[in-house]
Amino acid sequence: MIASAYLFPGQGSQHVGMGRELYTRFPVARAVFEQANTILGLSLTRLCFEGPAESLNDTLNTQPAILTTSVAALRALEEQGSGDGPSFVAGHSMGEFSALVAANALSFQDGLMLVRERGRLMKQAGEQNPGGMAAILGLDRAALEAICAEVQEESGEYVGVANDNCPGQVVISGAAAALERAMELAQAQGAKRTVRLAVSIAAHSPFMAEAATEFRRLLEATTFRPPAVPLVANATATPLTAADEIREALGRQLTSPVQWTDSVRWMIAQGVSRFVEFGPQDVLTGLTKRIDRSVERVATADVLSLP
Repeated sequence: MIASAYLFPGQGSQHVGMGRELYTRFPVARAVFEQANTILGLSLTRLCFEGPAESLNDTLNTQPAILTTSVAALRALEEQGSGDGPSFVAGHSMGEFSALVAANALSFQDGLMLVRERGRLMKQAGEQNPGGMAAILGLDRAALEAICAEVQEESGEYVGVANDNCPGQVVISGAAAALERAMELAQAQGAKRTVRLAVSIAAHSPFMAEAATEFRRLLEATTFRPPAVPLVANATATPLTAADEIREALGRQLTSPVQWTDSVRWMIAQGVSRFVEFGPQDVLTGLTKRIDRSVERVATADVLSLP
């Protein structure tokens, strides 16, 4: 039997029109979107299908929109009855909440409300303590950690690794001036490219500390169940099977780096040879290819590819 892992993306995978084909073709997916409309009290369906992009890209809306589209794709696959299900689940940043819904550790309704509040708190934190993020291509994590440490020492401002996405693609996060300086040093040390991301927040950094404190209170008030299959957590790149462990990892996630490369490598080391991505695009499928080309990769963004 082939061991599979189900992957769920975070922000950055959204686009106007996402989920429309799922909604049209699969009644079970349509029910997920309509349930989200009711829970949130807004037409998430119209926002996903018609935009405008500015509203869809508002983190308040982006996070529940991606979770809904991911869960809709999952339910469509489950209805087909193909495969034996996953050995592990994992999600990139807010995708962890989609993964927990998939593992029956978190209800869809609670997942939606949590990511809605997560988006609100992150947006608020960005307004109160502005920062930024940048993707650095062509340098490894160790080199970037050294660069960030150097910049922090010379400037007194924070900048650090936010997402270790795959070999040669690391995202850094921090104060605007420190971020620019780190980008300069990365280019000087041979980075192929540095790209400032179109965000005004420093996610997965100490800039999110106040948001994380309030979010932990929400997590404490939310019911989590032991997952049906282990969640490989961003914060630790290790499997979690207890509700309290999951709650603690989600609380850490806003301020700690996303250990995506290590998470995928750990699953491969456990015998996973097939990764199925549930989301609006194939972002994680591309990252998995760069981590290990030998594993099978399936993206459900195109419903015609549903295995």
